[in-house]
Amino acid sequence: MNFKKDEDTDELGALMNLDHSAVLQEARIFNQTPIRPRHSRLLLAKILFLLYRGDSMPTTEATNLFFSITKLFQCKDMSLRQMVYLTIKELSTISEDVIMVTSSLMKDMQPKSEITYRANAIRALCKIVDPSMLPGIERFLKSAIVEKTPAIASAALVSSLHLFGEAKDVVRRWANEVNEALNGKAISQGPSFFGGSNPNQVVSTSNIVQYHAIGLLYAIRQHDRMAVLKLVQGFSGQNKSSSWMGGSGATLRSNMAYVMLVRYAVRVMENDPSLVSQLHVLLEEWIRHRSDMVSLEAARAMCQLRDVTAKQLTGAVNALQVFLSSPRPTVRFAAIRTLNTLARTHPEAVQPCNVDMEGLITDSNRSVATFAITTLLKTGNEASVDRLMKQMQGFMTEISDEFKTIVAEAVRSLCRKFPGKHSVFLAFLSGVLRDEGGYEFKRSAIEAIVDLAKHVPECKEAALAHLCEFIEDCEFTKLSVRVLHFLGEEGPHTARPSMYIRHIYNRVVLENAVVRAAAVSALAKFGAAAVADPSLQRSVRVLLQRCLDDREDEVRDRAAWALRMAGGERTRDKYVRDDSTFALAVLERKLVEYCADSGAAARGRFSFDSVPRISRAQEEETRARTRLETMDAVLTGSAISAPSASKSATATSEPGTPAAASAGFADVYEQQAQYVSKLNAIPELAAFGAQPLVSSQRAVDLTEAETEYVVRCVKHVYEAHIVFQFDVTNTIPEQVVEQVEVAMEPEDDISDVLQPVVVVPIPELRCDEPGTAYVAFERVDTDTFPSAAFTCTLKFVVKECDPATGEPEEGDEGFEDEYSLEAVDLGAGDFMQASYLPDSHALWETLGADAECVETFALANFDSIAECVARVAELLGMCPLEGALTPKSKAAHQAVFTGKWMGTTKTVARTRMTYQKGTGVTMELAVRSEDQGVSELVVSAIA
Repeated sequence: MNFKKDEDTDELGALMNLDHSAVLQEARIFNQTPIRPRHSRLLLAKILFLLYRGDSMPTTEATNLFFSITKLFQCKDMSLRQMVYLTIKELSTISEDVIMVTSSLMKDMQPKSEITYRANAIRALCKIVDPSMLPGIERFLKSAIVEKTPAIASAALVSSLHLFGEAKDVVRRWANEVNEALNGKAISQGPSFFGGSNPNQVVSTSNIVQYHAIGLLYAIRQHDRMAVLKLVQGFSGQNKSSSWMGGSGATLRSNMAYVMLVRYAVRVMENDPSLVSQLHVLLEEWIRHRSDMVSLEAARAMCQLRDVTAKQLTGAVNALQVFLSSPRPTVRFAAIRTLNTLARTHPEAVQPCNVDMEGLITDSNRSVATFAITTLLKTGNEASVDRLMKQMQGFMTEISDEFKTIVAEAVRSLCRKFPGKHSVFLAFLSGVLRDEGGYEFKRSAIEAIVDLAKHVPECKEAALAHLCEFIEDCEFTKLSVRVLHFLGEEGPHTARPSMYIRHIYNRVVLENAVVRAAAVSALAKFGAAAVADPSLQRSVRVLLQRCLDDREDEVRDRAAWALRMAGGERTRDKYVRDDSTFALAVLERKLVEYCADSGAAARGRFSFDSVPRISRAQEEETRARTRLETMDAVLTGSAISAPSASKSATATSEPGTPAAASAGFADVYEQQAQYVSKLNAIPELAAFGAQPLVSSQRAVDLTEAETEYVVRCVKHVYEAHIVFQFDVTNTIPEQVVEQVEVAMEPEDDISDVLQPVVVVPIPELRCDEPGTAYVAFERVDTDTFPSAAFTCTLKFVVKECDPATGEPEEGDEGFEDEYSLEAVDLGAGDFMQASYLPDSHALWETLGADAECVETFALANFDSIAECVARVAELLGMCPLEGALTPKSKAAHQAVFTGKWMGTTKTVARTRMTYQKGTGVTMELAVRSEDQGVSELVVSAIA
């Protein structure tokens, strides 16, 4: 091959200024005789550049060009042939009749052809072949998979993986050949397609073949849980004598294949918790693997497992500690990033690495140094904060915005951990706000200062002063609005609120319309504050009157609204001082549904009464959880991994626990809105009403998570009906169940108050595809609220199926079967909607003692107040107000709950609890409601 450089031609410059039509005209050289390899190769590069650049090419034009290129198969130049393969693959998606080139590709696959020809020909053929024609070349591809030449075997495996999405049934038949490639064994079924029979055929030692083979084998068997488990165990060294792989005791030589095996093991642990202890041993073995790549992946997987203990983390942390001293920056970075993520949930487990991490603070790789400092901030003590913050200031200007954001988030988490160091944190954060940086970095620093001001009262005024300084020269409109909003919330409650008004009014004079409008709203809060003195209110009114002449409608409207709200105390309480807000996700959903309904406007205006309200604290908790999940994504990347501990804690929180409380009710309301959409899609249930008056806050598990059928129950209460929703999941790959329904039998005779009316079965339920069945009862007397227990049985028709495809066997009529479930209880709490009611103290006084019901309970079966209050919240079905579920004392606690009985009757419950060892919890429950009968029913939920 002659790669002589043409000094008179700048080929790169020619590519950058290509003309589409000129290139197509030049394509005539493909028809010339003899073929000119160098010119043809350069022209193919131009065509590929046009396609990669995004130029559109009509089908007719692409087809003519495609068949012109096929004439280049007559030339034996290897470099030209490789460019032909690439161009054919790109044009195959927009050309017609591309299958005509199959004979040329098959010719290049012959055993006497160059290895480069054969491997690339396989890739090109699999790109253009139609799935319906795949059986015609199946024999060839199966033989290529077990070919002794690594390039050919790898090309066949990767091509098969690409074909798997379109021809699953055909590719699944190649499992035995893929297994042989994975084991490094030669084909044993007669003569090879690429040559004659050779009993002494050399076993391939290529590692990349095993990597591609294990990926394809997992794709083929991913829906068969036991097959995946055998795949993991077969190469783990545990089952050397097992015969599922021919009893060969196969081993993996590819480190990348081991990495995939670690990830598959984690997936098995997620899907089957009963195998966690067994596979923990495997992970610990892989942590000690000789390859850094495998050891790092296994350690990362161990650190991200849910419910992992400090003892189980010891091996992973020790391995990561060794990697911190590695001479390779990539290994140090991977180790410190994993430790940084682990420090968020298990800081005590990472503390043994503190000495090694301090040595990385001066690492030449600033990414490693950033992670080292932020990890030390999470694991260190208060005495080390000053030193670490000074070191961090030294290189903040040398790192990217992404790592600056990570530093700001780390400092933000420290603000609550070490409130005594607030002066150090404020000095650092105010300093970084003056430096150059992007929006995300500045936003993280602002939120850290806001957190400090909220949770450390001693530094509130200093934090507000730094924020005022920041908005004097802020280039980001969103951040200015955020700071102005916070100044309006906290400024009126400081000792000298007037000092902040000057900074706010400067924004009205100097900023754009969006910031001016936010400044007007902040001024309105200063004037409406309950602690504002008359002179301050008069000054604010003067400033607001000046805003009435603003050139922007929004600013003028807000100023007029603020002046109107200043007219009376009741008006200010309702519109300015209200501490509740709408659940925004539900509000958005209902607005979208209203706009999509063509007849909604004719029936009336949009009503906010159907949108639940939550407290500001609950909204803040939801935002904080979203922020933590976002940071998890930044720190852990997008690799396959087990769910992070922070996510799993939220996902598995039981109702009434502190974790569930911290999650807020916003997600619950959004889930209930999704329930409504499903219910209204079923005609029999849609007739009960537009939406349930009350829906369960949490689903109740009726089976264990590891059983054959996983069932959860959600209750929906309508005006005259009660609907039980059963979410069912079939976990048996070899079965398809049909006509799935739940039979409910009351343990006591309640026919005078409840009558079954509708049963909605699941037509078909395949493995790991959840379905929903419904059972509806009619309330005979709508003024009666029954309490009952139901015995539940899952009934269905079982049919055998192929685990690979999930299709039932032909002609199988199946057989009827049953599965016993846990009983479902219906109590007073199921008729209560957990709603946040603002100003519960004033509402309590308004309801009065006439509608009050008080009862004292001796609850000896509880060992702590926290356990008792969580159970009480679950039984009452009401919304716990801030601090209700997190008692500060082990001996005594008070909690307040609010809700709406049947979605309409406002109810407030107050509890006073005392705990004494040996006698349990003594609780006084007082309930006030708009209806005396409701108060008695709520108390009966505990009795």
